[in-house]
Amino acid sequence: MTAAVILAAGGSSRLGRPKQLVRLRGKTLVRHMVDAAFDAGCSPVVVVTGSNGEKIDHELQQSRVVKIQNNSWQRGIGSSIRSGVKVLLDRAAKVDAVVLLVCDQPFVKAAMIRELIILSQNTGKEIVASSYGNTLGVPALFSRRFFHSLLSLEDGAGAKQIILRNRECVAEFLFPEGSIDIDSWSDYQRATDGA
Repeated sequence: MTAAVILAAGGSSRLGRPKQLVRLRGKTLVRHMVDAAFDAGCSPVVVVTGSNGEKIDHELQQSRVVKIQNNSWQRGIGSSIRSGVKVLLDRAAKVDAVVLLVCDQPFVKAAMIRELIILSQNTGKEIVASSYGNTLGVPALFSRRFFHSLLSLEDGAGAKQIILRNRECVAEFLFPEGSIDIDSWSDYQRATDGA
C-alpha cells in the first residue's frame, strides 16, 4: 500500500495569495494534486496545511483526504513532512511507502505518480526521486525503511537531504517538468501557457 502526503502549508508570500487555491485548468492546485494522488491509487492521502488552513480545508471538505494542520509550518518544510508522516503512521500502520508531493508543481499527474510506484517495484529501490534541473527532488517515493528518517528531519530540511545521503538506494525518474513550480505570477503564467 502506497500513501501520499501532500505538503500544502506554505504562506505563498511571493505570490501574495494562497497558491494552493490558485486555479489552473479548472481546479485549484491543491485539488489537482489530491485528485492525482487518488487517481494513482494512493491511500490514504494526507494533506498537511498551515497558513490558510481553514480555506484549504473548505476546498477539500468533500474529499476523502486526511487533513492535518501543522501549527509550526513557519519553522520550515521539515515540520510539515514530519506532521504528515506521523499522522499517516497513526492512521495507516500497514503502509509500505509514501509519495511526497507539493501543491505548486502543476505538471504532476496521476500517471506520473503511478510511474514512480512502478519504478520502485521494478528496480527494488527504496527511494524513487524525480530528476529535473540537475537535481533530485519531489515528487519522491520513500519506502517504509525511510519513514524514521522523514520523521527525524529538522524543521528547515526537506526530503532532498535524505535522497542525496542515500544515493545507492535511489532510482531516478526523469521529470523535466518538475522544475516548474508556482511561486510567482510569472511562474503561474508559464504554467498556464504550458497547460
